[in-house]
Amino acid sequence: MSEDVSNEDVITERRGRLGLITLNRPHAINALTHGMVRAIASALEAWRDDSGVATVAIVGSGERGLCAGGDVVTLYDDTTKGDGLGAAAFWRDEYAMNAMIASYPKPYVAIQDGIVLGGGIGVSAHGSHRVVTERSKLGFPEVTIGYIPDVGATWLLSRAPGELGTRLALSAETVGTADAILVGFADSFVPREKIPDLLSALEREEAGTVVALLSTEAPAGVLAEQRMWSDRAFSGGTVAEVVDRLHEVGTAEASALAQTIEAKSPLALAVTLESLRRARSLPNLEAALEQEYRVSRHSSASHDFAEGIRAQLIDKDRNPHWKPVAHADVTTADVAAFFTVPSDGDLTLARSASKETP
Repeated sequence: MSEDVSNEDVITERRGRLGLITLNRPHAINALTHGMVRAIASALEAWRDDSGVATVAIVGSGERGLCAGGDVVTLYDDTTKGDGLGAAAFWRDEYAMNAMIASYPKPYVAIQDGIVLGGGIGVSAHGSHRVVTERSKLGFPEVTIGYIPDVGATWLLSRAPGELGTRLALSAETVGTADAILVGFADSFVPREKIPDLLSALEREEAGTVVALLSTEAPAGVLAEQRMWSDRAFSGGTVAEVVDRLHEVGTAEASALAQTIEAKSPLALAVTLESLRRARSLPNLEAALEQEYRVSRHSSASHDFAEGIRAQLIDKDRNPHWKPVAHADVTTADVAAFFTVPSDGDLTLARSASKETP
C-alpha cells in the first residue's frame, strides 16, 4: 500500500520499501524552484531514519526529461529587480540539498532519462546509483547565459578523465549515455522501457541488485575517441589558448567546438576555467559547493548573467552583448573578484568524512 503526499511541483510516495520523488513541472521540463528544492530536502530528511524506506529514487514527470535545471528566470527577476537575496537563499538551500544527496545513508537511485541539465545533474549525479537511458542528454549549459556551472559541477567536472570536464564546462555540450558514464555523471544504462520494472523491483529488493540486473551495455559515445586532441586543447592555461589549440587541431569537430566557445561570455568562461582548476585541489564536494556559492553570488550580479538570460530566455533573440567582448579584455582581477566573500557571507556546509579526497 502506498502513502502519497503531493505539493504539486514535487510528489513524494511510499511504494513498499521505496521512497519515490517525482519532479512535477513537465511544462518546464521540471525546472527547479525554491519550493521544489525544499520539498526534496524535506522528503530526504523524513526518510533518512524511516526503517520502512530502504531506497530513495527520483524521476521526472512528462516525456521530456528529469530536470532542465534551475528556474533561472525567477533568479533573473530577483537579481535584476530585487536585492538578490531570494536567489541567494535558493542557492544556499539547493547546494545543501546537493550535499545531502551525496552523503545520504541509503541508496539514492536517479533516473536520468531525457534532458538532464544543470540543477538536474545536481539532483541526480551526486546519488549512489545514476541510471541513464537511450534518451539521456546531460550537460551544464551555464556559460551560454553568462553564468558558471554550479550544484557541484566543478567537483564532478574537475574529476572527469583528462580534460573532458573542462571541455564540457566551456562548450556547454550535452552528452549521451556512454559519454555520461565516461565523465562520471552516471553509472549504468537501462533501456527506458525497463524503467517501470526497475522502480517496481525497488519496492522490494536492494538497489544495487536491481540496477545490476537490468543494466546493459550502453550505446557507443564519441568522447573517448576524441580524447587525444581534446585533452591537449583543453589543458590550455587560458580560454584564448584553448580556442587557439582547437583551431590548430584541424578537424571539423574541433573547429566547431572553438566556434561554440567563442560565442559564449568571455568573463563566464574565464571564471569557469578558474573554478575548475581551483576545484581540483579541494578536499570534498562540500568545499566545491562553498566555492560555487561565492561564484554564483557574484555571477548573479554581473552584466553577463542578466544579458545572457535576456538573450536566451526573455527576448529570445539569441544575440547577447557580452562585457567584456574579447577574451583578452578579461583581467586577472576580474576573475579573482568572483572568489571573494559575498555580501551576505559564505555558505558553510557540514562535512561527510566518507566523501573526503585522500
